[in-house]
Amino acid sequence: MSGIITMDDLTNEEIISILDDAERLLPVAEGRLHLPLLQGRILGNLFFEPSTRTRMSFETAMKRLGGGVVNLGDVKTSSVVKGETLFDTIQMVDGYTDIIAMRHPRQGAAQYAADSARVPILNGGDGAGHHPTQTMLDLFTIRRAHGTLENLNVVLAGDLRYGRTVHSLSHALTRFGCSVIFASPDTLRMPEEIIADLRANGAEVTETDDLLAQISGADVIYMTRIQKERFPDEDEYSKVAGAYKLHANDLDDANAEMIIMHPLPRVDEIHPSVDKTRHACYFQQAFNGVVTRMSLMCWLLSVPVPEDVEAAGGAL
Repeated sequence: MSGIITMDDLTNEEIISILDDAERLLPVAEGRLHLPLLQGRILGNLFFEPSTRTRMSFETAMKRLGGGVVNLGDVKTSSVVKGETLFDTIQMVDGYTDIIAMRHPRQGAAQYAADSARVPILNGGDGAGHHPTQTMLDLFTIRRAHGTLENLNVVLAGDLRYGRTVHSLSHALTRFGCSVIFASPDTLRMPEEIIADLRANGAEVTETDDLLAQISGADVIYMTRIQKERFPDEDEYSKVAGAYKLHANDLDDANAEMIIMHPLPRVDEIHPSVDKTRHACYFQQAFNGVVTRMSLMCWLLSVPVPEDVEAAGGAL
């Protein structure tokens, strides 16, 4: 296939299958087993926007599976500054690699790349659009914590207007029957077209500006950063900066199994006091990007994950 650009590229059955493969690959991601399923394959990392977790987890995932990685590097030192078009860049990297992970500031760029390339494209974020590989690792994290993706109460909080992670995740959650609560300042509400689409598909959606009132009934609280770089007007940003901030003492009435997630980086949305609580899940969530992206690359490259990874792999 041409890649994974949005979550619509995957059926629910495919999502579960990929998450099952990721579960089996955990000892490989953790470095306890050597299983070079992608030996001889090369990943092209094309990041036209800054990234730490997404870029590094893709690179780690490919290397854990025995493959190689080539990176675009700093855009300022690439041929992009000479005027090379995205089409030409994709054509060039297509010839060097077997699969491409791409992040780009322009919404729709990942689909354009998929239409231009012969190798599969994994969308690592396109502007304020979609971030399906983040959604997959989020689903993996939620399922590991709760044992299911079905019928959970999930609060998505913070920058819902510009946050591509929550755009993708909200669609995926409602496909599994979850109720979603959107908690945000009025100027950062989830876009109307997304809410309308969710409701048209039968989703239970609630909007509020009171995050703390949602804690006691939540299975998952998904915090997001107020993204200064997405705001066209700095004055608009200053009005909402620091709108929500979770402290450990805000969690006294939380369900024992409730988890707090964050796509990172955090700025001031989650106080460090939360890190020591049983609810903090965001650093494990970041690690889960490795194992989930391992599974996604195997799936796109039609490389089956063994049912018994322990038996197939070698100890390190």
